[in-house]
Amino acid sequence: MDFKENGFMYGIAVMVIVFVLAQAFFFLIRAWRRGKEIGMSTSTLKNVVTSSALFTIAPAIAIMATVVVLSSSLGIVLPWIRLTVVGNLQYEATAAQSAMEAFKGGETAVAFGQEITDPTVFAAVAWVMTLGVIIYLILVPLFLKTVQNKVGKVTGNGDGNNKFGDIISAATFIGLIAAFIGNALVGKAATIVKNGKTEATGMGAGVMSVAVLITSVVTLLVLQKLCKKFGWEKFEPFVMPLSMFAGMGMAILLYTVLPESISLYEWRPVA
Repeated sequence: MDFKENGFMYGIAVMVIVFVLAQAFFFLIRAWRRGKEIGMSTSTLKNVVTSSALFTIAPAIAIMATVVVLSSSLGIVLPWIRLTVVGNLQYEATAAQSAMEAFKGGETAVAFGQEITDPTVFAAVAWVMTLGVIIYLILVPLFLKTVQNKVGKVTGNGDGNNKFGDIISAATFIGLIAAFIGNALVGKAATIVKNGKTEATGMGAGVMSVAVLITSVVTLLVLQKLCKKFGWEKFEPFVMPLSMFAGMGMAILLYTVLPESISLYEWRPVA
C-alpha cells in the first residue's frame, strides 16, 4: 500500500478526528447548559445550533476543495488530517510548496502538484506544514494584544479613524489577487532537475490557466451580483468555494473535450 495512505496514516487521521469531534461536543454541551442557566429557551438554543451548523457548510466546501488540491501531491490522508484541525488553501499550499522546493535536484526532486513518491520528501512536507501552523497558535495568545495595540496607534483605531488600516488591508488583498492573476497570465510551470536536466512539472500560463481564471472570476461576480440583488446574505459564504469549483470544472471540461494540443497549450513553456 502507498505509504501516504497506509494503516498508520489512517490511524492518525481517526485519532485526530475523534479528538476534534469530542472537543466540539464538549463545548456544545457546556454552552447548552450555560444557555439554560441564563434563561435561554430550548427553541432559541436549537435555532442557534442550527444556524451555526449551516454556517459551517461554506467553509467545509472550501476545505474539501483544498483537500482535493493537495491530494495530487500528498494523497488524501495528510491534507485530511491537517485541515481537520486548522489551516486553509493559502497556507497549506504555500507551506507544502516551500518544503518541496528544498528538493530541487536528484531523484527525490518534486514540485507542487506532482505526486510525492519519496517518504523523506513526504515527511519533510508534513513537518513543515504542521510546525508552521503551530507557530501561529503560540504567537497569538502571547503577543496578539501587544501587536494590536501597536498597530492601533498607527492606524488610528483609538479615535475611530482607521483610513490607513483600510488602505493597507485593501492594498494587501489587491497585491495577493494580482499575484495569482499574473501567474495565470504569464507564469511558468514549476521545474525540477533530474539527471542534470530541467523538467517541467505541472503547467504554466496557457489556455487552461486563463480559462480557469476567467471562469472563477465570472462565477464570483455573477453570484455576488445575485446575492446583492435578491438579498441572499446567507448564501454569500458559498460564493468563493463555488467559484473555485467552477474553475476546477472548467479545467476538467476543457481537458475532456479539447485536443491536448489546445487545452494544454502554454505560451511560456519551459525550454
